[in-house]
Amino acid sequence: MKAPPRLQTLVDEGLIDTVVRQLMSGKEAMVFVVRCGDETRCAKIYKEATQRSFRQAVDYTENRKVKNSRSARAMAKGSKFGRQEQEAAWQSAEVDALYRLAAAGVRVPQPYNFFDGVLLMELVTDAHGDAAPRLNDVSFTPAQALQHHAALIAEVVRMLCAGVVHGDLSEFNILLAHIPGERGSDGVDEPVIIDLPQAVDAAGNNHAQRMLLRDVGNLRDFFGQFAPVLLKTDYGPEMWSLYQAGLLDNETVLTGHFERANADVDMTAVLREIDDARAEDAARRLRMSLPPA
Repeated sequence: MKAPPRLQTLVDEGLIDTVVRQLMSGKEAMVFVVRCGDETRCAKIYKEATQRSFRQAVDYTENRKVKNSRSARAMAKGSKFGRQEQEAAWQSAEVDALYRLAAAGVRVPQPYNFFDGVLLMELVTDAHGDAAPRLNDVSFTPAQALQHHAALIAEVVRMLCAGVVHGDLSEFNILLAHIPGERGSDGVDEPVIIDLPQAVDAAGNNHAQRMLLRDVGNLRDFFGQFAPVLLKTDYGPEMWSLYQAGLLDNETVLTGHFERANADVDMTAVLREIDDARAEDAARRLRMSLPPA
């Protein structure tokens, strides 16, 4: 297909050879399948802030640092230049998170380049070499649900140990990739976490705990449809408690159980959780109404 204007620059620079097709158009970006030499990759074009349905909430951008002091001052003032810099920082946040998590061993798409607002990265594929499906498009047996849930809990732990909370983790931004087996064996399916522009610093963001609990709760609720035993688990609070105490590492064995201390109820926090749940439900309904990629 003809390269969109935002990708033509990458063609001119020799970063990609051809644009194969559009893969999807989401709430914050459009993704295209591209060819780079002998490899097939994907190119993520971030939408302008005015075209996105995902709001850059203060909760997500809290305590994010920019290296340039002039940019930081402009962002604080909300000037035109500041808004442009804030947009650039929002886009580069995903790139930074991808490199950081890939280095920590988290299964995310391998990033290759970020140029002129376009992220060039690995195309995650299924057993046929086509783009891998999202979890919400797949049904699982109870055993498969337990297996993938356990794998993703381990990935969330690995992310947290790397100091990152996804912030918007759900069945809509996890792909099910196929890993070929050796010597002709069937291979295995494994989840791959995507969409990280809203990732937050676990230690530097006051909302990190709430976001982690929501992320882990989303995993529980989704896989609990197929394996109801998961609905009784409490991995989020257990994980965060160990993290706060400095006792969480990649090898920590979690139980899924957590004893809460008796304390006064923070009604403001409760009402905020209710508002977040409503917003998440509205976002899910919007995503489910979109045509498949």
